[in-house]
Amino acid sequence: MKLRDHPLMRHRGAPNWPPRWIQHTRDGVKTLEGEIGVLTYIHSRRGPADKCYLVIEHESDALVGTLFFDDETTCEQICKLLKAHIGRSIKEIGDLEV
Repeated sequence: MKLRDHPLMRHRGAPNWPPRWIQHTRDGVKTLEGEIGVLTYIHSRRGPADKCYLVIEHESDALVGTLFFDDETTCEQICKLLKAHIGRSIKEIGDLEV
C-alpha cells in the first residue's frame, strides 16, 4: 500500500497527505497544494507529539507543511520514515510502499 493511501495517514478521518504547503512572504502568505517539491527537512518534537513539520523546496522557494496524526506512535513512525527520505520528491515519498 502506498504511503499516501495508508489508513493511518489520516487525522480525524481526513487524509493528511500531502499537507498544505505554506510560505510566509513580505506580501502575505503563499499557499500551495499537492505532491510538489523536494523534502529538505523534518521537524518533530521530542517526546509525545501528534504532528510533524515538513520543509520542501519548490521552484527555489522553501515551504512548510504540517502532518497531523490521531496518535503519537503513528506520528513518530512516519516522521522517522520521512527523515530517511530527505532529498526525495514528495511524489516519490507518497509512492513509497509501506
